[in-house]
Amino acid sequence: MEPISTMPGIFRIPEKLLSYEIEKYAKSGICAIIVFGISQHLDNEGSNTWSSNNIISRTLRICKNVAPEIVLISDVCFCTHTIHGHCGVLDKKNIDNDQTILNLKRQAIILASSGADFLAPSASMDGQVQAIRSALDRSGFYETGIISYSAKFKSALYGPFREATYSNLTENRSTYQVNPMNRREAIRESLIDAKEGADALIIKPASNFLDIIRDVRERVYLPLIGYQVSGEYAMIKFASRAGAIEERKTIKESIGSIKRAGANAIITYFALEIANNKF
Repeated sequence: MEPISTMPGIFRIPEKLLSYEIEKYAKSGICAIIVFGISQHLDNEGSNTWSSNNIISRTLRICKNVAPEIVLISDVCFCTHTIHGHCGVLDKKNIDNDQTILNLKRQAIILASSGADFLAPSASMDGQVQAIRSALDRSGFYETGIISYSAKFKSALYGPFREATYSNLTENRSTYQVNPMNRREAIRESLIDAKEGADALIIKPASNFLDIIRDVRERVYLPLIGYQVSGEYAMIKFASRAGAIEERKTIKESIGSIKRAGANAIITYFALEIANNKF
């Protein structure tokens, strides 16, 4: 496994070691994982995501075979599959929303057929939930759920993840991700995704946007997930290593604050530590 310098304790897991890792998660009691992958086949559209033998599809099949009891959530996006690092089809300097939607539908069918229990579209395109739901239903994947990144902010806290995935992004995603200062847009986008048929919603990042988790919690009755992202993880790890904070107490407070704000579930890099009761 290859360590990630900006995320102490987190590794890039090669395909040959994936079965071992999944068994470890299952034995710890972790009941759900979200799958990401780094493609070796990049182009302007992320077309490798339409192959049934792409890295995510292979990962899903391995996970389902080793631990069928674990709920598999697959991220649906193109940023780790494109030359430019954007989440969709780039038309000069802007993202082509409609063309990206067409590509997302193709990707969604491949992921569902590979064993994903839930799809988590994170491309932040207008209309993506409704389009993916329609595509899944037309292909007979009625039971495949959608967990939407309904409020995905253009945050400074994604840096370590981009390092982990060798992101080639040279510009920002301000044209399709939510401005961190725009509370109303975050609420509105969440309400739209709920109306379009999402089965659950994700607020990302979590710690800097606890007010948004509470805002959305008060307006919708869907399951709500707080995503504690790579930057949140890294800040706690590096600060504790410097002796500035006590790691275990800070982890508990950070996770507790997300839960207290109204999240029903939390995506976090601390999951294995928490599951193994290292507190």
